[in-house]
Amino acid sequence: MNILHSLILGIIEGITEFLPISSTAHLIITAKALKIPSSDFLDSFLISIQLGAILSVAVLYAQTIIRQPRLILKITAAFIPTAIIGLASYKLAKTYLFESLPLIAGALLVGGIILIVLEKYFAQHQRQNDEQSLARISYRQAAYIGIFQSLAIVPGVSRSAATIMGGLALGVSRKNIVEFSFLLALPTMAAATALDLYKTPPLLQGNEAIIWLIGLAVSFITAILGIKFFLKFIQKNNFQVFGWYRIILGIIIFAWILL
Repeated sequence: MNILHSLILGIIEGITEFLPISSTAHLIITAKALKIPSSDFLDSFLISIQLGAILSVAVLYAQTIIRQPRLILKITAAFIPTAIIGLASYKLAKTYLFESLPLIAGALLVGGIILIVLEKYFAQHQRQNDEQSLARISYRQAAYIGIFQSLAIVPGVSRSAATIMGGLALGVSRKNIVEFSFLLALPTMAAATALDLYKTPPLLQGNEAIIWLIGLAVSFITAILGIKFFLKFIQKNNFQVFGWYRIILGIIIFAWILL
């Protein structure tokens, strides 16, 4: 793995992390397309560069959390079920699921269909509630959103897509569920990265530390741009385009596997 690989993967991570299209799927597919050899460093790199995206949320939403401290409790309520399910499923996901292209393609396809169906079904309800405050999300809704988020243990599901689909199903407005998904990423991604680094601590050799730092910095910058784009996009558009994108990407991956 070299610096160019780090730059490309950092850009992919930052752009896709908060969109409902699965950053993990894109990183795994990109790594395979670039023919980067499998290694413990690559596995840790693909997970740990999420720290850049985490930092972008902390920078952009620090004032929101300070002004609405009760959000911390609601984020905690959502994180707890994710943490329990994630810990119980960690070995399965890491050992058997992480690099399964058929599973990733299937998850992208199914998730895309569900996203389109939910968007169409709840479209009118969402328009009526788009002006509600983010703080209006209840503890019960937060806990259910956390359960939905735990589905992202399956590569290709997408943490963002799982929380968004859960939020739509619970009647949360588009803007609110997107921003709540951003905030919920803070403890979720930090815990996932910390757990992976604890389980398989990376032994950095040669210029691997520089490669990792470059990926981290690039993912931070592009994640800020990705968040701002997503928030602006949903002001005038819905999630159906992401659903169709997932379906098309899933079909392409299946075709790639068969060729």
